Amino acid sequence: MSEAQPYESSEELERDISKMESRAFWAILILVFAVMATYFCCLFIGQSSMTYRDVIETLLGGGTWGNHYNVFTLRMPRIACAAIVGAGLAVAGMAMQAMFKNPMASPSILGLSSGASFGASLAIAFGFGAFAGSFSIPVMAFVFCFLTLILVYGLAVTRYGTPVTLLLLSGVAVGAFFSGMTSFIQYIVEPDILQGVVYWTMGSFNRCHWDSFWIALVVVGAGIALICLCVRELNLMSLGEEQAKALGVNIRRTRLMLLLGTSLAVGGSVAVSGTIGFVGLIIPHVCRAIGGPNHKFMAPMCILGGAVFMMVMDAISNSISFTGVLPVGILTSMLGAPFFIYIMRKRKNEIWG
Repeated sequence: MSEAQPYESSEELERDISKMESRAFWAILILVFAVMATYFCCLFIGQSSMTYRDVIETLLGGGTWGNHYNVFTLRMPRIACAAIVGAGLAVAGMAMQAMFKNPMASPSILGLSSGASFGASLAIAFGFGAFAGSFSIPVMAFVFCFLTLILVYGLAVTRYGTPVTLLLLSGVAVGAFFSGMTSFIQYIVEPDILQGVVYWTMGSFNRCHWDSFWIALVVVGAGIALICLCVRELNLMSLGEEQAKALGVNIRRTRLMLLLGTSLAVGGSVAVSGTIGFVGLIIPHVCRAIGGPNHKFMAPMCILGGAVFMMVMDAISNSISFTGVLPVGILTSMLGAPFFIYIMRKRKNEIWG
């Protein structure tokens, strides 16, 4: 990979930065309209046999009770959940890539998704979390996501701080453990229960209703807010931790806020949709390529871009039918794996140094 050419003058650098910021601003503006347009267009896509005229008539206040139920009770909350989950996973991926200074990093790197999946599997297979009633699955997923964070952070912390390398290794180990436990549950449960566990781990929005959306909005929204509060620190940390410390960044506090924000975003997402991979890997790279590395602009771009991407993926999954609705996690994995290989090959010098 060829090294970037140094700027001949500060004016040239400022002009290039100004051009990049202007491009990022217009990208954010376009994405705002793209979110609204995508949400509206996705209302026309679903498993029920409704024509475009039926949907428009229902939105205008007419239509049958069945059409009203399909649009306002089934499709609207499902698409809204897809938007908030996509936004949360994309921003969490941005935070992980900046914190680990690795283009391969994603929210799953800390094992949070694996822990949440194990919690949800316990609820589905054995009824754990029954005290939460109909919310037992999302509650158990959220609880185990935070337990995973506590375990990973506890394993990585030392008397000298919390090295990024130890966080990474702890996340891989803990994630592998919970993945193995989830597989063990799938091995011992009855076939009818196994189907529910496997379907959950594939990721889908078809069980999402307005209650699910409000849960995701509060929890994932809190995670996004925590990450967005650290955009200045993320920019400085990208220069290196020593330089960031010299510029007044509290590395320990910032890292803890990022970990907590990521846990909220991932835990809330898995709680309502199951495990959906690669969103946090794909969207930050696309946003960085369009608007540059400034996290002040990357954060809103990831929020909006992640929402659009996930709504589109959900619409495609609802358009493909085999024995039922295709889980959206399958589509994101099929798209994400080639993208991962592309990034790995393109930036291998940065990854392996």
